[in-house]
Amino acid sequence: MNIGNVDIKWLGHAGFLIKDGKTIYIDPYNIKEDSEKADIILLTHSHYDHCSVADIEKIIQEGTKIIAPADCQSKITRFDVPIEIHVVEVGQEVEFGNIKISTLPAYNVDKHFHPQDEGWVGYLIKMNGVIIYHAGDTDVIPEMQKLTGHNQSDKEFVALLPIGGRFTMSAEEAVEAAKIIKPTLVIPMHYASIIGSEEDAKEFVELCKEEGINAQILEKS
Repeated sequence: MNIGNVDIKWLGHAGFLIKDGKTIYIDPYNIKEDSEKADIILLTHSHYDHCSVADIEKIIQEGTKIIAPADCQSKITRFDVPIEIHVVEVGQEVEFGNIKISTLPAYNVDKHFHPQDEGWVGYLIKMNGVIIYHAGDTDVIPEMQKLTGHNQSDKEFVALLPIGGRFTMSAEEAVEAAKIIKPTLVIPMHYASIIGSEEDAKEFVELCKEEGINAQILEKS
């Protein structure tokens, strides 16, 4: 999918490939062996389906920048290829040229899988007139209200929201998140792999349409 000059591809589960001059991966998991090399890799937390050493190894090259919370660090320090590791906490911003990446909280409210005190993150990526929010593994949380202002007339604001349920939001809960965030486009993720189904994604899109929210399912790349 092309939005402005930014190309967004869903790699399955919570994984995405975003290209705008730079090649950016988020939470690559079970990706193809011949996937293109990464300039930047964003990891939301240390669970195996988000911080997958085997998948990161497929795409790193000399100088690849990996941005991740502290508990991912021990998993990603043993590569033979020289990379840059940037350890981040909630509420930080890093810049790489014209790309600005901010960290936001991602946690469960009424489940134990992703405790708030772990400091795990979602990412807000700003590039070339496009803002992309990758929510990470999260429920509907109060901090999402701060994202509403990113829906500006001169910018595209894309939200990538987990909809698979159990570990994250269900389809219905993700619609509530979208109503708070008010993106120009919302794309479902975190389904059709470990948890959740394509039917969940279709239900999410239908519920979004009923609320006047622009939602679209991406085919897995």
